[in-house]
Amino acid sequence: MTDETKKKINAKYERELLHGERFWPDSLFKDAIVALGIFIFLVLLATFVGVHDSPKADPSDTSYVPRPEWYFLFLFKFLALYGQIPVFGKIEWVATVLIPGIAIGLLTLLPFIDKSPQRYYAKRAMPIAIMTIMVLGMVLLTMTADVPTVAADGSGLLGNLQTVAGLIVPSLAYIAFVGMAYTLKENAVRAIAWTTALAAALMIGFTAATLALYQPAAVAVIEIPTTLADQIVAGQDLYSVHCVECHGDDGKVEEITGVEGLEGKKISIISSKDVLYTVNDASMAEIIAYGRPDSGMNPFGKAYNPEGLTRSEIDYVVTFMRYTWDDRFEAPYIAPLYPPLAEGEVPSYSVHIEPIVKRYCISCHRPGKDNNNYLMTSYEELLTTGDNASHNLISNDPTSYLLQVIQQIPITDPASGEELIGVMPPNKALKPEIVEVFVRWVQAGMPK
Repeated sequence: MTDETKKKINAKYERELLHGERFWPDSLFKDAIVALGIFIFLVLLATFVGVHDSPKADPSDTSYVPRPEWYFLFLFKFLALYGQIPVFGKIEWVATVLIPGIAIGLLTLLPFIDKSPQRYYAKRAMPIAIMTIMVLGMVLLTMTADVPTVAADGSGLLGNLQTVAGLIVPSLAYIAFVGMAYTLKENAVRAIAWTTALAAALMIGFTAATLALYQPAAVAVIEIPTTLADQIVAGQDLYSVHCVECHGDDGKVEEITGVEGLEGKKISIISSKDVLYTVNDASMAEIIAYGRPDSGMNPFGKAYNPEGLTRSEIDYVVTFMRYTWDDRFEAPYIAPLYPPLAEGEVPSYSVHIEPIVKRYCISCHRPGKDNNNYLMTSYEELLTTGDNASHNLISNDPTSYLLQVIQQIPITDPASGEELIGVMPPNKALKPEIVEVFVRWVQAGMPK
């Protein structure tokens, strides 16, 4: 290629730079192509990755801490860091209204402020530097959105590091860019580039130090039932804890027994067609959430009972009742409560007894209930708690109190004949095969 050809090409290139491109159709066409690519990418993410499972939003849950969507986390963190500065911390409207308003206004007016036809990056050093620091700051603020500004021990080190990385360094960099552009003018490109690199390195360094020093508190992992079978099992577990005491494990109790304050109370058979066919799911959920004071049923929704159920949990209970007792619904396969015992097999607490206790006993035998102080929420409690702890469970002793009462033999005072402990469960006897599991477990020495 000759020098003359190069000159012609460069001259044509310069003319094209000055001419630019038309908004219609050139720019719009390019934007449409990019938008289509992003749309296809989002469709693929939704199809093959999906959304993380989480419980339904519950407005009655006061422990829930609302968080913005990920694309607003940088602004969320900016507002938190702004409050760290004593001079400005009390003037909230500056951070919530003034600064975002100025930023949006500058972006809106930018085409009218900057009318330079230059497109070569060296001629656009200051705008590129400002945008680089701004985008980097948004990314770093998003990364530290979950890091508190005050540590658990009260230390403000984490907050100070984040304030320097997210506010102070970018602000100083912006001031330096403007000063260099107006003082150094044509010679400002190199200085702005070095300042940008230094500011970016400081921001990344302080953010890395923040993430390295942050020790997140352990968070309990909550498993969300996703399949219908899992939801039925979750509902049955919740029903066993909150409902069995009054309604029985099969929902067929007509008269409450063994519940203080409700002894002899007549109630509806909730597993009957009269109830299931006439009450829809929404009404059933409302009954559980709000209770029926005239029938002695307390509310179980968190809005009225701090220890109650969330909306998702209430829905699981309704699902269990519907697919277990309503003959119009066909339940999927659900594994048995415990593995069937083979001939001569020794049952254990973890495999056989614990799921049975959870299903039939825990509704009454947990803290806060009238149960002779006999708790059954763990292996140790099963063996050591209760007013009659020395008699409740005795290794290889068929006269253990627990074995007698689940076989519908009440414990009486030998001298007076007064009933000390009634049969368990009080509403309906356990199935013979379940009683057999308990008997064989005690005979084997109650293995864990």
